[in-house]
Amino acid sequence: MIWEVFRQEKAGGYHTHCGNVHAPDREMAELFAQIQHGRRMKTHSLWVVPQGEISEVDDERAHFGGTTDKAYRWAMTYNRVDGSFAREVAESEAEQREAARKRKEAQS
Repeated sequence: MIWEVFRQEKAGGYHTHCGNVHAPDREMAELFAQIQHGRRMKTHSLWVVPQGEISEVDDERAHFGGTTDKAYRWAMTYNRVDGSFAREVAESEAEQREAARKRKEAQS
């Protein structure tokens, strides 16, 4: 029987698939998982699951995230034609440099 193994590196972290083991029962599968997958890297816990018990729900069977187009949430760029954006960035950087210089002088 094939058992899938998921490893958690630290407490509170995600379990990630790290491989599988072949074993006749759960007890042997847990032992093999510890030997093969638990001692190579830092490990907090292992999940050992019969391969036949794992199922998948993919995007063909389910509609993840609803049907509304919300592409507006992922703005990648802002186009400003008038060029004022570059000027604002330069002014902001100059202000930050001046504030850093004043802090340095105050500490001296």
